[in-house]
Amino acid sequence: MKTFSVISSIISLSDIADFVCEKYVLSPNTTCRLLKAGINHTYRIDSDNNTFIFRLYSYNWRTREEIVEELKLLQLLKQNDIAVSYPISDRSDNLINSINAPEGLRFAVLFSFAKGNKVLNFSEDIHFEIGTLMAKIHKQTKGLELNRITYSPEILLNQSLNYIKPFLSDDTEEMQFLTSTRFILEKELLNANNKLLRTGIVHMDVWFDNLNISDDNKVTLFDFDFCGNGWLCLDIAYYILQLHSTEKDDIERNTKINAFYKGYETIEKISDEEKHLIPILGVCMYYFYLGVQCNRFENWSNTFLNEVYLKRFISVLIKGYYEKVI
Repeated sequence: MKTFSVISSIISLSDIADFVCEKYVLSPNTTCRLLKAGINHTYRIDSDNNTFIFRLYSYNWRTREEIVEELKLLQLLKQNDIAVSYPISDRSDNLINSINAPEGLRFAVLFSFAKGNKVLNFSEDIHFEIGTLMAKIHKQTKGLELNRITYSPEILLNQSLNYIKPFLSDDTEEMQFLTSTRFILEKELLNANNKLLRTGIVHMDVWFDNLNISDDNKVTLFDFDFCGNGWLCLDIAYYILQLHSTEKDDIERNTKINAFYKGYETIEKISDEEKHLIPILGVCMYYFYLGVQCNRFENWSNTFLNEVYLKRFISVLIKGYYEKVI
């Protein structure tokens, strides 16, 4: 009988536990729990009184060089006392390991555990703290560049639209909206005054799912998998976009947005040109992440991605946000 090849696999918890015990010299009673099988697979490792996060990158998702750049950024932030989850070296002082999975070689990294829990809705004081944290990161990364992707208009809009097209017909109202709106957004980005826009390394995914908040309201940021180069206001745009998604009351949302901005500007100032672009970039981020879902269809998003989902995502989220802020 023929043995079929594998596109994506979930490695057993016991094998991961054995692997980290051997590589990182953890106690024999170490346990492993799968937290998320998304674009990458994330496991929680508990060993005696220590907790870690073990990320197993999907096959052919990130190169070793890209991961090296991500970890260099995290080490820079940790060295500057910025609250991020950081990589842990193994017994041979390696930050990156590899696993021979059924689909091929997959890279793996052990991270420190971000104390606290994910919270969907939190107070304006926490939004102030998150604004401060983001600005501290931007202060360190301003003017720097990673050997990774640069988030240009071509990447955000055109490449994303190309990923979406195989899943939605050109003659649908939703695809026609994306296509026509793309030109408006692209024109705004290409006409932006770059002299008034700070550039550097961006996280690209700052939202409640990548933030842990402790009982004493300390905020730690993690999951820098999408980090790259671009306008620093991309991070602000994505955060504001997520606030529009989670906070439905206009007054409460605006209060929390203002608290975030106030926290941010205690460290770094936001130019008028950046403020002008933030809502535009927010819509672009919707394009980008819908493109990611389509691009990773075989490995992750096939459980929910279909024409009905795409039409609803475009009409309710992208079009709704576009009409509200543009």
